[in-house]
Amino acid sequence: MIKLPSILEMLQSGVHFGHQISRRHPKMDPYIFGERNGVHVIDLEKTRAKLEEVLAIVQKMATEGKVILFASTKPQAREIVKQAAIDCGMPYLVSRWLGGLITNFSELKKLIQKYNTMKTEQASGEWEKYTKKEQIDFAKKLETMHETLAGLSSLAKLPDALFIPALQREKTAVAEANKMNIAIVGVADTNANPNKATLVIPANDDAVNSIKMIVGLVAEAIKTGRAEWEKTKVIGAIEKK
Repeated sequence: MIKLPSILEMLQSGVHFGHQISRRHPKMDPYIFGERNGVHVIDLEKTRAKLEEVLAIVQKMATEGKVILFASTKPQAREIVKQAAIDCGMPYLVSRWLGGLITNFSELKKLIQKYNTMKTEQASGEWEKYTKKEQIDFAKKLETMHETLAGLSSLAKLPDALFIPALQREKTAVAEANKMNIAIVGVADTNANPNKATLVIPANDDAVNSIKMIVGLVAEAIKTGRAEWEKTKVIGAIEKK
């Protein structure tokens, strides 16, 4: 079981800070404790309860070998989300959302395969049979593709779920996932609609320390689950011999 942060630790990380009262989404009312100086304060008791519930489900998903795509285009979250995804072995997208990634995955899959093929060809020296100009053109194309596709290179099928550390920011990703009935694990600040997520964590989605804490906990739950999944695969392989 993942060790949950205390209320004090969440306070110290700024998890409780919401947005200005004027930006409140009415469906976040159950998660709002009150307001201070015109800013809503998130009820951390409810955040902690939601974390306990969500992390257990996320861990179970990872135990079953399910793929959870990390998606965040928020500048202060990109590197945090990228490293957390790499750390727990999940795909990620942190530059811009690729329209149709969920709703038209068959086309995006072709692009991912092309990117992977070009990487392999470059590494194997296959480009050497082309002219210098052609090699430079290939390298430029690969560099452009790398920016958006590097984190998706292992994605061979539609993800089983999306982890979105800022629901309000990733509207297109949320809309595509909702349309295709892909589960969303989402962090909802006081300006977001929590009903857009399958599993919601009410928390500050702007402060770096808050992002690090929540993203780190989700990644840790996935790592724990994947370790169990890997162990099960090994045992299954031994039993088949």
